[in-house]
Amino acid sequence: MIHCAAVVLVAALAFFPVAAKATTPQTEFKLIPGAAGQKCLECHEGFEAELKKSHPGKTAEVLVGGEVVGVMGELHPLVKAKECTGCHVPHASDHLGLLTAAPDALCLECHAEVIPDRSHSVHDIVAEGRCNQCHDSHGSDYPNTVKKPGNELCFECHQQIAEEANQARFKHEPVTMDNGCVNCHQPHASPDQPHLLRSSPPSLCRSCHQTSDAEFQASHQNYPVGEADCSGCHSPHGSNHRGLLQDSVHPPVVEKACDSCHNSPGSAQPLGFKKEGTAVCSQCHERWFEKTMGKKRIHWPVAGEKSCGQCHSPHAARYKALLSQPTGQVCGQCHADTVALQQLSIRNPDNEGICEPVKQGECTDCHSPHSADQPLFFDSRSNVEQCGRCHEWQTHSSHPIGAEVIDPRNGNLTMDCLSCHRGCGTVDNPVMLDFPTIYDLCVSCHEERRR
Repeated sequence: MIHCAAVVLVAALAFFPVAAKATTPQTEFKLIPGAAGQKCLECHEGFEAELKKSHPGKTAEVLVGGEVVGVMGELHPLVKAKECTGCHVPHASDHLGLLTAAPDALCLECHAEVIPDRSHSVHDIVAEGRCNQCHDSHGSDYPNTVKKPGNELCFECHQQIAEEANQARFKHEPVTMDNGCVNCHQPHASPDQPHLLRSSPPSLCRSCHQTSDAEFQASHQNYPVGEADCSGCHSPHGSNHRGLLQDSVHPPVVEKACDSCHNSPGSAQPLGFKKEGTAVCSQCHERWFEKTMGKKRIHWPVAGEKSCGQCHSPHAARYKALLSQPTGQVCGQCHADTVALQQLSIRNPDNEGICEPVKQGECTDCHSPHSADQPLFFDSRSNVEQCGRCHEWQTHSSHPIGAEVIDPRNGNLTMDCLSCHRGCGTVDNPVMLDFPTIYDLCVSCHEERRR
């Protein structure tokens, strides 16, 4: 999915009302009694025995926020009614398991409402129709026929979040308590929220945290943050900082010096900034700005209207240097075509020899994110020197390159690394070449060698 930074538990399709499937009248084809299901068990006797053994039909209701979201140990309604032909064709089928329809469409015949129209966010496996990745289609000991209990199911896919939550020094209670992820997330789709959230971050958080309490207000320096997005400062899954602050925290937040950037809490606009644009950041980062603005080329977000806020979070963030997203995603806000090319190159199994910064999406390994004296925001004077920081081509023979070697395809250019290679990746070509094969590359200059 996702944009995602949140974990989800795919709850049961069994919770939703099952539309009655049309059954063939017994008299029309002179079917014997029980032909729609009971007769099946004469051959599939092990199936019935297993159901009785593993799914005793518990009736304890499962609650999330006072709402019933499932029942422990419930069999799928069609299984319980022994209506096997509701999902299986008794004679032959184009689909595995003699299913009446393709798996990605079969469940939605009865459970179409799990994806509300125009949903803001949809769980990837739901959109792809992979219901059986989370649910046992016949029955389960767990709520809503899910295959595993609690967060075990979510963490099978969301392993990074699982690791962060389990290793966090300070745990967020909704993650560790009963129902886990579904305390905050919808399992299938959210009609109006990102990340499958049950409601917007302020109202969702206020279901547990009373923003009117004196203790809450004092901890936030009496600023009116009750309507703010709490995840701008706090990690919803767990943290190594008190107060569940994100891993990367801006020093004024740690020092509770909110008024160093914001108006006083008793002012008409307490959350407004004392100064606008770079002026508010340069109060502390004056020397950095002097150095940055002294370069020949300035990255436009630095001098833009949002200034530092174009790429950085002002309070706290999950990522280094207070980046609002991973480096590649931050750059992709403006350079979407280049980041898309990187992703296509990475996913192509035949594309070998991709540079590590491209693989990892670390644009700043090669480019200065703020300013530089060199083209393409390189730190080095040429891309030959830039590439040479990792590629020790100088230690062995190479194609002639340098200021004195003219590119035969364009007399205005000299030969350097980018004469043959694409610095941010190529979709199908090996070793980041501009051409599909080395032969094609060479004869683009050496026409006399073409065969």
